[in-house]
Amino acid sequence: MARIDASKLNLEETVVEVSRVSKVVKGGRRFSIRALVVVGDRNGHVGYGFGKAGEYTEAIRKGVEDAKKHLVEIPLTGTTIPFAVKSNFGASEVLLKPAAPGTGVIAGGAVRAVMEAAGVRDILTKTLGSTNKANTVQACIVGLRELRSADVEAARRGKTVVELLGRKRAEQLVAANAAAAEQAAAARAAREEEIRESRAISGRRGGDRGGDRRGGDRGGDRRGGGDRGDRRR
Repeated sequence: MARIDASKLNLEETVVEVSRVSKVVKGGRRFSIRALVVVGDRNGHVGYGFGKAGEYTEAIRKGVEDAKKHLVEIPLTGTTIPFAVKSNFGASEVLLKPAAPGTGVIAGGAVRAVMEAAGVRDILTKTLGSTNKANTVQACIVGLRELRSADVEAARRGKTVVELLGRKRAEQLVAANAAAAEQAAAARAAREEEIRESRAISGRRGGDRGGDRRGGDRGGDRRGGGDRGDRRR
């Protein structure tokens, strides 16, 4: 599978877990920070990565860079996934089931981070076996890799989407995809507007702090001049 170019996507990062780990060496224990990070564009692209460093920020940065190298593209049917899938990684097993519009993301912390980053807004999930977050996230990604869209499956079988799903179901699928595209565009515009507002507010706060510092300096100069005048008298 060809690697997805992360520079062409508007990715958002989510820190799933940050833990302190140690390595036993000759002189004792060497402690470091390990971060598990999930990135996604909320429109069908998601990836996960690990980062390890001596500081939290550096570990998270490494995790984000690693996640961008392991992006996968998943097919969405409206706001959910095409069909149910069960996958496992290590001792963790994850069940993913499509849900009706308005259901929301019914999932735990680790699986929820992956689903929201991928852009899935309606889904039912269940974590079976181990609840280790690292294994759970990887099991979730394994399951998402197994998904195929109706177009791809119909082409593989040498049929059309109508022949595969039926006319009514095919029409519902087209309508659901159109509605999901509109919702994704509206959500993206809202996030961009929120980012612009936060940047404008931070810029105004920075300007206010600069004005306060300048006013304080001028006040100090005036007070200094008065003190010098008093000394001359």
